[in-house]
Amino acid sequence: MENFVVSARKYRPDRFDTVVGQEHVVQTLKNAIKSRHLAHAFLFCGPRGVGKTTSARLLAKTINCTNLSADFEACNECDSCRAFNSNASFNIYELDAASNNSVDDIRALVDQVRYAPQGAQYKIYIIDEVHMLSANAFNAFLKTLEEPPPYAKFILATTEKHKILPTILSRCQVFDFHRIKIEDAVKQLKKICESEGIQAEEEALHVIGKKADGAMRDALSIFDRIVSYSGNKISYADVISNLNILDYDYYFKATNLLLSGNLAGSLLLFDEILNHGFETQHFLQGFMEHVRNLMVCKHPDTLKLLEVAPNVAQKFSQQTATCTSTWLLNALNLLSQTDFNYKQSKNQRLHVELALMKLCNLNRAIQIATHQPMVEEKKKINVINEPSAPANIVLTNQVTAETVKTPAPEPNENKLVNNSPIAEISGKSAIEKLKEQVARQKELDQQDQLNAQSVLEIKVENKEFSDAEFLVIWKQSIEKLENGGKSRISVFLKDAPVRFITPLKVEIELKSQLEFDTMEEERMDIIPQIRKQLQNFELEIAFTINKERIQTMTTISKSDQLKMMVDKNPQLGDFVQGLGLEIDY
Repeated sequence: MENFVVSARKYRPDRFDTVVGQEHVVQTLKNAIKSRHLAHAFLFCGPRGVGKTTSARLLAKTINCTNLSADFEACNECDSCRAFNSNASFNIYELDAASNNSVDDIRALVDQVRYAPQGAQYKIYIIDEVHMLSANAFNAFLKTLEEPPPYAKFILATTEKHKILPTILSRCQVFDFHRIKIEDAVKQLKKICESEGIQAEEEALHVIGKKADGAMRDALSIFDRIVSYSGNKISYADVISNLNILDYDYYFKATNLLLSGNLAGSLLLFDEILNHGFETQHFLQGFMEHVRNLMVCKHPDTLKLLEVAPNVAQKFSQQTATCTSTWLLNALNLLSQTDFNYKQSKNQRLHVELALMKLCNLNRAIQIATHQPMVEEKKKINVINEPSAPANIVLTNQVTAETVKTPAPEPNENKLVNNSPIAEISGKSAIEKLKEQVARQKELDQQDQLNAQSVLEIKVENKEFSDAEFLVIWKQSIEKLENGGKSRISVFLKDAPVRFITPLKVEIELKSQLEFDTMEEERMDIIPQIRKQLQNFELEIAFTINKERIQTMTTISKSDQLKMMVDKNPQLGDFVQGLGLEIDY
């Protein structure tokens, strides 16, 4: 059986022009080789699987090549290139710092630096995962790294640049490698498919590139896994099934149902998704990304941020035309809050279902908040008489906001047709029906207003308030703290003086730094509630410390301080006497 070689190794770049997604690094290195301005130490840093170690090997191979091509690529024919390709080069050393991170390992490397290269111009040392070196190993390496022999070159690679000592960074020429773009990953996968004779849907390759999250090596590993699953024909359905990814179509369906206010359909679709084995938060986060993509499609300049296959991008463009930016922004905000509170919820399914319920009513809430009518046009309601009534009696009226205010005509104002009592009865029936529909519309409007308050934050005009009104609310807040088990805080707030600096700025004077620090932790719970009760969100409440009181207290003897404390709180004196304590100063 022929040994299988994974794609990440089989299609590893052997020339600079085959490196994926790192054009800025490749061009800089080739220019340095061309002008012979090669630094003695390089540091390649960036995410995993983006080509750091590969680029380091290519640089080592190219600078030792004795027959460079016109575009400054290694020839793969000279003795140095052949030795490198067969892993038999005596002038290129690789050290894995993850497993060789001691001082002794670095000293052994430094000892080798003293020997000149054999049959080549440079002796290159590649140290991978260099951030794993110990502090002592770094220090042992500093002098050699700063002043190496002219034939020695060091290429360091790391995924965690922040762990490298500044003294090391200052001695290296630093190259930052980028995450691989999805389109670059797809291009590389297409080349591999052509080479291997594999038929793959472009949409499927996009999903692989997205799942790799910027790492080309991960994309190739996923690709090998999919090929093992589906053979020489890779379909979108096979990819999402194997990678446990929720189909785009579910999100498109969910959005359409929510936009139309179809709550039952939304909940049933959510239940279907859960029955397919997907996690609740998986759907929530995927739907957030879907709404984000719809928002991106709203403007031509941001379309480049949409990293999906062309046919999926077309679906996004079609659906974004059916929803407003206001709906998308509020939906994204609601979903973000739902995701933030997801882990704290005890019933996580209900938590997400509640968000879907709010989204179903979001359009109505927006219309109420922006003072738009509930219908785009005035709707005509035709009330047709009972079968026993003459066919020529039809009552037509236009139901609008004004209709609710205008009462329907009384039955005795209707004219009889041919003096027939049947016609009179049928006229009354028509009017009663109209009244019922008007009343029903009024109930729907009231319900919409309630839904709007729970879904959309409606901008309320700030109201003025008096000092007395503030003190009433302030007292209620203190009582709420006391009833809520925070009596320690309520005790010192009751005695805290309140000063009104400006109509919108209030200062609460505290006695100690401990009280101040306590209120800094509690202010985010107290102040918003006071603003809401006063209906003024510009109100500013500042807590200050009475420094003069603190200085005065320090000048009073400790025994006098104790007496003052007992006078203020007699229970303290009873406590001291009850335990028979003797307090000496």
